[in-house]
Amino acid sequence: MKKSMKSKKIFLVLLLGIFALAGKLFSDDLDPRLHSKEEVKFKLPFGRNYDYSNILVIRAVDGDTLVLENKERVRLIGIDTPEMHESAKLERDAKKAQQDVETIKQLGRQSYKFTRSLVEGQRVRLEFDVERYDKYKRILAYVYLADGTFVNAEIVRQGYASLMTYPPNVKYADLFLKLYQEARDNRRGLWK
Repeated sequence: MKKSMKSKKIFLVLLLGIFALAGKLFSDDLDPRLHSKEEVKFKLPFGRNYDYSNILVIRAVDGDTLVLENKERVRLIGIDTPEMHESAKLERDAKKAQQDVETIKQLGRQSYKFTRSLVEGQRVRLEFDVERYDKYKRILAYVYLADGTFVNAEIVRQGYASLMTYPPNVKYADLFLKLYQEARDNRRGLWK
């Protein structure tokens, strides 16, 4: 009986040690102060490491949000596309643009189709700015295709997104503004 109790205590101590170590690994890897901006691998306890320099996009949720092979969602930094589904943001977009909700939804579907054709099934590289996550726990990133295409910029350049700049994530704000103005001036994408 004593041997069995001693074995259980040792087992519990080992188990607690494993959980403590896993928690430490997890929290250290997500602490941006411990890593440079270029480092893109994260360790998850009891899981595999994700290499954000070469990860598959399994689908586009809408014109500015993607789902990766590890099931994480990525919100493209610096851009905003029209909503496709009923939401408070859809109502705000319609009011701001002085257009009806159905028109905004149609524009959202156009943006979604463009983004989907650009990235779905493609391996991409993520680049981070100051903040790694938004309030919805989506990864905030600049996304690049294997051929070097800067996805966020391409969506704006082709006229399928407006600008959405939230400091401190402003690394490419000037570039996006220039591309946005060119797309509008040349009546590309949604601006036809």
